Amino acid sequence: MPIIKSAQKRARTAKRAAIRNLKTKRDLKSAVKAVQSKLKSGSKTVSKELSEAQSTLDKAVKKGVMHKNKAARKKAQLSTAAKKAGVKLSPSPKKPANTKPVKKPTAKKKPVKKAKAKK
Repeated sequence: MPIIKSAQKRARTAKRAAIRNLKTKRDLKSAVKAVQSKLKSGSKTVSKELSEAQSTLDKAVKKGVMHKNKAARKKAQLSTAAKKAGVKLSPSPKKPANTKPVKKPTAKKKPVKKAKAKK
């Protein structure tokens, strides 16, 4: 156990973070295995499990448990395996391109000239 007070707190914090990270990793592994087991069984309804696995991968990246490139690679591998198995992947619903209200163009105002001051 560390002697310095800040090091003691850091050890406690690291222990809590390790527990959180293990939970995230466990969820991630179970989600990926669910997709792989569905693919091996020959099921054609994998899109739900696939989207959950991809979401879990994104959460792991956000929490800093996994590097973003590794998560992207895993997502690509899962979707490639699903396509090889003959699963039709439903496209994600597209968001409208521009949801901001359109502003009407306003006429430019002419600058007001100030009168010169007399000396």
